[in-house]
Amino acid sequence: MPPVNPARVRFGTQGWNYPAWVGPFYPTGTRPADFLRTFARAFETVEIDSTFYAIPPASTVRGWAQRVPDGFVFTCKMPQEITHERRFAGCEELLFAFTERMRELGSRLGPILIQCGPDFAPRQGKAFAEFLQLLPRDLRFAVEFRQPAWVRRRVLDLLREHRVALALSDGKWIPREWLLKLCEQPTADFAYLRWMGPDRTITDYSHLQVDRSVELDAWARMMPVLQGQVREIFGFVNNHFAGHAPASVRMLQERLAIPTVDPLSIGEQPTLF
Repeated sequence: MPPVNPARVRFGTQGWNYPAWVGPFYPTGTRPADFLRTFARAFETVEIDSTFYAIPPASTVRGWAQRVPDGFVFTCKMPQEITHERRFAGCEELLFAFTERMRELGSRLGPILIQCGPDFAPRQGKAFAEFLQLLPRDLRFAVEFRQPAWVRRRVLDLLREHRVALALSDGKWIPREWLLKLCEQPTADFAYLRWMGPDRTITDYSHLQVDRSVELDAWARMMPVLQGQVREIFGFVNNHFAGHAPASVRMLQERLAIPTVDPLSIGEQPTLF
C-alpha cells in the first residue's frame, strides 16, 4: 500500500573528502578532519565510498557518527570483496562482520548499497538470490545492477520479496528512460537514486563543467510520482556527473522546492559553468 504522506527526500553527495571542494564549498582553510562536520551543515545525508574497499575500524565509524548532528544519515557501499571478488558466494561471515561494524553508526545508519560489477550477469543470479536471504531484516539494502538484463520482472519480484530497493543510477549502464519508468514500481518502502554521469573524464571537482539541466529536469518531474510510492528517498550525486557535486545537489533541491543552505553560510562562493 502506498504511504499516506509524501516521502521524505534526502539529497547528498557520494563522499565528502575532496580537497578541491575547499574554497568553492568548504570554507578556505578547512582541514580534512573538519570536512565531514562542515558537510553536515549543508546536507543531511552522504554516501560512504571507502567501505567499498575495506571494512573500516570501529573507531573510524564511531568518529563519523560523532561528527554529524542528530538526524543525519549515512549510507555506505558494501565491500567489493563480497560483490566483486566473491560474487556473493561464501560471504556469510564477511557480511556479518561488515554489518556489525556499520551498526556502530547507530541511528545514523541508513541503507547499505550493494553495487554489482559491470560484468555481473543474470546467469549468476542463483548466488545473488541466496545472498539476499542472508541480509539482516532490520537493516535496509539497495542493489545497483550495471547490466540492463537484470531489469526484468522476475528480478524485481525477488527484490520486492526481500524488501531490497533497486538503486536507480543515472550513468552509462541502464537507459535513463528505463530508470524513470522504474520510479513507478519500487521494490522497497524507500528509494535509492544515484547521479553518476556518463564517464570519468572530469578530474577537477571544484566547479560545474557540464550543464545537466535536461537530466535534472527529467528527474524532478518524476520525483512526485516516486514520493507517492515510498516513505523515504535517498539521492546522491557524484562529482563526475557535472563536475562539482554539491552544486548539483542544490540544483535538485531547488527544482523540488527543498530548502537549501546558502553557500555563503559555510564559506562557499557561487560556481558558474
